Amino acid sequence: MPFWTTTEAGVPIQGPSATLIYDDWYPALRTDRLRNNNLAKAMLLDIPLVVGRRKDGRVFAMRDSCPHRGIPLSVGWFDGERVTCRYHGWQFEPCSGQCAHIPSLSSHDRLDATRIYATAFPCEECDGHAWVYVPGPGRKGASVERAVPELAKFGPQFRTAFLTADLPCNVDHGIIGLMDPAHGPFVHQAWWWRSRTSIREKTKKFEPIPEGFRMSAHAPSGNSAPYKLLGVYGQPVETTIDFILPNRRTETIRCGDKWFSSLTTVTPVTSSTCRIDVVAAWNVFYHVPFVTPVAKFFGAKFVRQDQETMIQQAEGLRHNPSLMLIDDADKPAKWYFALKQARLDGSGRHPMDGTVELHWRS
Repeated sequence: MPFWTTTEAGVPIQGPSATLIYDDWYPALRTDRLRNNNLAKAMLLDIPLVVGRRKDGRVFAMRDSCPHRGIPLSVGWFDGERVTCRYHGWQFEPCSGQCAHIPSLSSHDRLDATRIYATAFPCEECDGHAWVYVPGPGRKGASVERAVPELAKFGPQFRTAFLTADLPCNVDHGIIGLMDPAHGPFVHQAWWWRSRTSIREKTKKFEPIPEGFRMSAHAPSGNSAPYKLLGVYGQPVETTIDFILPNRRTETIRCGDKWFSSLTTVTPVTSSTCRIDVVAAWNVFYHVPFVTPVAKFFGAKFVRQDQETMIQQAEGLRHNPSLMLIDDADKPAKWYFALKQARLDGSGRHPMDGTVELHWRS
């Protein structure tokens, strides 16, 4: 989903930037774009990438810049084994970035081409995304110490869907919007979800987890139509929601042996823009015809409502207004900023001492 990047007067929207978290995995793009030796462009954390799939099926991600003269490698050629720069024909093995051939070298040259490397990033395919590990500046070749995020699944038979949307705001605003519990009745007004008249008091318990926090298992909102549908199974419905740095929200809904699972990421494309990706799996209503396109239709509308709100917010943020966070509805946002600071300064401090009960209306 492209986003509107200018005001009605044609002035570019440019909100404040955010400090970025490196040394972690981020989804670059959907791997269904990597067919027939195609090279695809992506941007992560202000880094231009070229992404592809080798003949052996392995995905790769390289900085989209030839180390020779800087031309984007994405405008070159890929034969399934080597990426060739279109300027001087330098060839690179894409997973390591090692230069394999420089056509201009003569018998008089003593340069060993294999000692030259383009920048390559660890890249793995999971749940239909190419995940790229982005090390901190100056940490080229640093070891990967974190596992690639994976959507939780609770059985061999399930359906899947994904959604994506670009947001013209920095990753911090994208994330605290993602975890904001109070915007639902106002942003997501629809007959199939809820309305402003459905607001009621909520009480939820939260507990600390490594580099994040969990909304403890609870019965989901009774004023949202999709959750009510699960009542047809005649079993108690329970949901658990986790947030884990740097940008991941997971939700699991269980109803007896029926389940729904989602992984949502808010990825910094640049320091002032981000992208939301949602991948989901479920076995609820598994045999109901057309359930997947119907789910994607309503899911896309839901995400679009968030996207439109962020676009409108971006117009205000470009003026750098003073902002505030309140309790209890904004407490998760406060925890996020504290967790992020602890990650950045290396202290590892967690803002939660134990289970916390929060109250709000939504």
